[in-house]
Amino acid sequence: MDHVKIGRLIRRLRQEQCLTQFQLAEQMRISHKTVSKWERGLGCPDLSLLQELSDVFRIDLGQLLAGELDAREALGGNMKKATFYICPACGNVVTAMAEAAVSCCGKRLEASPPQKAEEAERLSVESVENDFFITSDHPMTKDHYITFVALLTGDRLILSKQYPEWGLQARIPASGHGRLLWHCSRHGLFYQLV
Repeated sequence: MDHVKIGRLIRRLRQEQCLTQFQLAEQMRISHKTVSKWERGLGCPDLSLLQELSDVFRIDLGQLLAGELDAREALGGNMKKATFYICPACGNVVTAMAEAAVSCCGKRLEASPPQKAEEAERLSVESVENDFFITSDHPMTKDHYITFVALLTGDRLILSKQYPEWGLQARIPASGHGRLLWHCSRHGLFYQLV
């Protein structure tokens, strides 16, 4: 562990949150001299304080220990390249414009790579007025169902949550061409072009 890098990061994050050393120390129930010592690179936070410190700054513990935040490159703003993180325990769905560190239910999630749907797996998409009306014969039981349907265009992501034991029907505003994605509780994430 590089005490100096960690100290610089603590100082930077503290200042970004407009906290004084006194305020951070008070929040963590420690001495302001301890915070000063960290920031000068003369020592590192005690193991028992690391998780609380990463929570205060809302960063990953690994980033705190590395003494630096991952520099993410700015993306060119195309929602069609959004990534989906799906929790296998609770079904929570998190989207991101780039790879991200996402956790849910106490576990780190990996991005779900979408697979191109074969002809027999594709959803039925009809144009109705200014919407896409989406249906499927896919099973919709508690053990095997489509959890969500999403339309990704160049500048939009529209997601429709689906529920087991309801027939799959979604009406999504048609806003140009894009990728239609859906998640099967057993087989993962699929896409087709619309």
